[in-house]
Amino acid sequence: MKKVLIITYYWPPAGGPGVQRWLKFVKYLRDFDIEPIVYIPENPDYPIIDKSLLEEIPKGIIILKKRIFEPYFLAKIFSKKETSTISSGIIQEAKSQNFLQKLFLYIRGNFFIPDARKFWIKPSVNFLSEYLSENKIDTIISTGPPHSLHLIGLGLKKKLELKWIADFRDPWTEIGYHKKLKLSASTEANHIALETEVLTSADHIITTSFATKIEFQSKTLKPVTVITNGYDSIEDNSSELDQKFSLAHIGSLLSGRNPKNLWKVLQELTSENKDFKEDLVLKLVGTLSNDVLDSIKEHDLEAYLELPGYVSHNKAKKIQQSSQVLLLVEIDSIETKGIIPGKLFEYMAAKRPILALGPKDWDVKNILAETNSGTYFGYQEETSLKEHILSMYKSYKNQQLNVSAINTEKYSRKNLTGELAKLLKD
Repeated sequence: MKKVLIITYYWPPAGGPGVQRWLKFVKYLRDFDIEPIVYIPENPDYPIIDKSLLEEIPKGIIILKKRIFEPYFLAKIFSKKETSTISSGIIQEAKSQNFLQKLFLYIRGNFFIPDARKFWIKPSVNFLSEYLSENKIDTIISTGPPHSLHLIGLGLKKKLELKWIADFRDPWTEIGYHKKLKLSASTEANHIALETEVLTSADHIITTSFATKIEFQSKTLKPVTVITNGYDSIEDNSSELDQKFSLAHIGSLLSGRNPKNLWKVLQELTSENKDFKEDLVLKLVGTLSNDVLDSIKEHDLEAYLELPGYVSHNKAKKIQQSSQVLLLVEIDSIETKGIIPGKLFEYMAAKRPILALGPKDWDVKNILAETNSGTYFGYQEETSLKEHILSMYKSYKNQQLNVSAINTEKYSRKNLTGELAKLLKD
């Protein structure tokens, strides 16, 4: 059986979307005669914990650990709240940032390149060089963000004869928050140089979206393959549907992930339609930025809000299955058109209608059309969005709000692992 070393920062009991991708790949790789060995930090600073995911780790998997120095720990001495917010990826709009937030962003962006996990690179390269040689393992995978893990892969590639696959769950220099880090010109140049070295040194690049593939193909001649995120399984939906007309979003709503056209349309519908006003529930599960919450309040929607905060993955799946409509929201920018949230595929598995709001030419738009699993709208659309929500509401009142998805099998985690296995065996 072929062995492969996977270098990842996020691993159970970490919660959130970052841990799901490689936890599921590891779960199914043995079905394709590949034995995964996982390398993780011994003392990580995870912003979200979900201990239920520990149960999904396959038995007998070798997990290597080495201590990491986390500068966020020192920053918490000054402000635990601000540090946790930034480490979670939630960056307020510039006009809403206080002095401490601006300072932390400047330090994070210019002193920790490519990110705050940079101190794990050198000790990891030294440790893994010896382990790989002793155990005759000649294939490694690095997954980021954090993109410093790709520099571990780069260091190992320079020292050993091995095959290195770099998996990008998100872009690097084109990621949505990159320009918010208050980078100096020299720091920006450093990021670009490191990204270029990784893209031209790895034997194969994996992206989770087609737009990111196109971006990387303009920067490297190395092969680039899209392997999206996916769903683990589609089970019979035993959850009872909400009695109310519930619109649910699962996951963080960052400052830029703020569909004001949706809030405006919902405000109009609640003021114009008495039944709609009585039936509407807006369930926002996960971390909510102050900018988004303020927008919701400005549109008089606070009375319809349910804010359960972060919930376990199992609980999140039940909420998805019981909600009338599932909201998928992405930041409206050219940099985010290649972001395909992992929750999209779990939404598919929940078999509920998806209402997606995001940037122009968003990769998600094509997947929704291909699978007949939902409808996409841009941030500037209001009339058509309002008509669609009203149409869904009428179907809900007639107990006919359903979805008939097609062509979803290709996005199952096991099928996607099969695509990964092909790359590992080539």
